[in-house]
Amino acid sequence: MNNSILIGQFFEAKSIFHRLDPRSKIICISVIMLSFITLETITSYIAATLLMFLLLRLSNIPLKIFLKGLKPLIFILSFTFLYHLFLTKGTTVIWSWNFIHITLEGLIQGIRFVWRIILLVLIASFLTLTTKPLSLAAGLEKLLAPLSKLHLPVEQLSLMIVIAIRFIPTILQELDRILLAQKARGFDINALPIHKRLFAYIPMLVPLLFTTVQRAEQLTYAIDARAYGNGKGRTHYIELRFQKIDYQIISSTLLIALAFVLLKLGGI
Repeated sequence: MNNSILIGQFFEAKSIFHRLDPRSKIICISVIMLSFITLETITSYIAATLLMFLLLRLSNIPLKIFLKGLKPLIFILSFTFLYHLFLTKGTTVIWSWNFIHITLEGLIQGIRFVWRIILLVLIASFLTLTTKPLSLAAGLEKLLAPLSKLHLPVEQLSLMIVIAIRFIPTILQELDRILLAQKARGFDINALPIHKRLFAYIPMLVPLLFTTVQRAEQLTYAIDARAYGNGKGRTHYIELRFQKIDYQIISSTLLIALAFVLLKLGGI
């Protein structure tokens, strides 16, 4: 399961995106995510899908890795689709039985939301797969540096965000270990029906929470042992500097975002 979750994992490859400054990647991914959130028309969805496919190809990361990362979301995507399919009111009824009515508007709404979630998950995974955790922390710290004038703990905040992202696969690895321990005792949760399987996960939350808190405590001791302190005044072995390609990528991203805005305003 932990290998299926892409967010928080880094994939080593040789591509233009792996060489970019982490600040430019954070800016570009944030702009693209905001553009994806505002998608409305079918043309804009198709354009966003083509853009996402282009980014995945240029990253030199196998496409099957991204597709495998969508497997844990099948339940969420299915629930989202069915929720809008059955509860969205509309005028064009395509199927009905008793009090249940499925409308064309509900079908379109369900497809739109599922499509949007997939795009957002892929673009978020794209950031962590092409950026090392330490580089991501350094980029966040540099971007949030102006907020330090407001007495905000920028260094601690950036470190906390990166650790939270990095802990996602670690927590899932712990869940896998608990499932293997249960299976060794003769309890195979995968053999249960889907409705019983959901309730069977609940008792596992206690040991999962315990081990997560324990790991967080160990991480705290490790940070204190390295005299991290509040993070202020630290130096970096590699200083971040924008290159020409970073400015080109940011400019291209802003143009793409402008194109999405024009598509929305034009109703295309």
